[in-house]
Amino acid sequence: MTTPVHASRFSGLRAQAEALDGGDSLRHLRDEFHIPTTAETKRSTFLAGDRSDDSHVDETTPCTYLCGNSLGVQPKRTATRIQQYLATWATQGVQGHFKLLEDSPLPTWLDADHRAAEMMAPIVGAGETEVAIMQTLTANLHLLMSAFYRPDPNGRHKIILESKAFPSDHFAVLSQIRHHGLSPETSMVTIESPFAEDPIISTYDIQALISKHAADTALILLPGIQYYTGQLFDIPTITAYARKHGIFIIWDLAHAVGNVPLSLHDWDVDAAAWCTYKYLNGGPGCIGGAFVHSRNSLVTTLITDNQPERGYGNRLSGWWGNDKGTRFRMETKFHPVKGAAGFQLSNPSVLDITSLCASLELFELAGGMVPLREKSKRMTAFLEECLSLMSDDAKKLYRIITPSDPDQRGAQLSLLLEHGLLDATMHGLEENGVIVDERKPNVVRAAPAPLYNNFKDCVSFVEAFESALLAAHKAK
Repeated sequence: MTTPVHASRFSGLRAQAEALDGGDSLRHLRDEFHIPTTAETKRSTFLAGDRSDDSHVDETTPCTYLCGNSLGVQPKRTATRIQQYLATWATQGVQGHFKLLEDSPLPTWLDADHRAAEMMAPIVGAGETEVAIMQTLTANLHLLMSAFYRPDPNGRHKIILESKAFPSDHFAVLSQIRHHGLSPETSMVTIESPFAEDPIISTYDIQALISKHAADTALILLPGIQYYTGQLFDIPTITAYARKHGIFIIWDLAHAVGNVPLSLHDWDVDAAAWCTYKYLNGGPGCIGGAFVHSRNSLVTTLITDNQPERGYGNRLSGWWGNDKGTRFRMETKFHPVKGAAGFQLSNPSVLDITSLCASLELFELAGGMVPLREKSKRMTAFLEECLSLMSDDAKKLYRIITPSDPDQRGAQLSLLLEHGLLDATMHGLEENGVIVDERKPNVVRAAPAPLYNNFKDCVSFVEAFESALLAAHKAK
């Protein structure tokens, strides 16, 4: 017979959560977002229809959404900004590229990507010229590798990445190696945890592998935060170690940007890429971002027809990477924009950029990443505390595989379930109005996002998780 957490314990946690929420200086930001209601998540239409069968459902109760590590919820101002963009298009047509409207907060379309880069730079700890808003994550990884992976079959040719990296990173590395006529069997090296039961990879193990292969390694690709475990890698230490050995390092920051403070310039990071639809709330498939350190991207001399490029590294080039002052002259000589923007290819989607900037406004309202990180640490620690108070029967059915040290993780806790329980557990959570992420075969990922989640969400998740987990085990 199972013994669930005593009701008074959850009552105590709810009271604690209420007090924490009351003292949260960022709590007002939750009102800036559309949190789906439980009723909405159960419907198959946008709007409520015949409610004869679900009249007991409260249409106003928000669901418990701890899934910002997969897709952030929609900021309320996104629709407003997009309507302003559409109004510009409707009333100005092509003039929207150059004409600034006095009653609109939006930049001209020509300057939209620059405005986004200005807003993104403090989030990643970079100079404005070191950030480009362009393409999508994997496309940006390819663009960076095409510029900085220059393998020598008789010298440095290997790429180091972790064995459990997100599949798209593997695909990109495999294809880059093959593109250069090399074999992944000899040119790809993967980092593995030395312990089968512990997926966490220590900085020491990473450094040891770098040392072992330093003489013939051309590039390293690592995640800032590991998507499966939620482990935060020691970016500055690993970067310094790679550069000490003369190895170019690129960071995939999909799960780090908007989640933890970054100082890419000061950490001397070579290059990085990220998406904008997780903690940045840009919307599904939204435009990506890239960082290229100034030492790798600045053109140091003027380029004329009679003068060769200096301070310029070759890369795949396109129209939007051409200097803005000469872009519309339709000249065929490439004059790269100084900085990361010189890596852009095509005209970026202004619709995407408008959506992204609507959310970046909220990061500015929050006061930047420092207060968000402070709240995130408190909230994830509280979630961990709530999980520790589940019944013994429930705690036997899972374990947390995310590091317990708050400085070695972001917002996410990854819960490894006993085999065969995931599908039923996820169904039970959804039935109770809880949305989290699953990773087959056995992991539930819960990530309270400090912009819009509150401490009450943590308690609601754990209550539903215990119930769903025990029910799944009973039905197994």
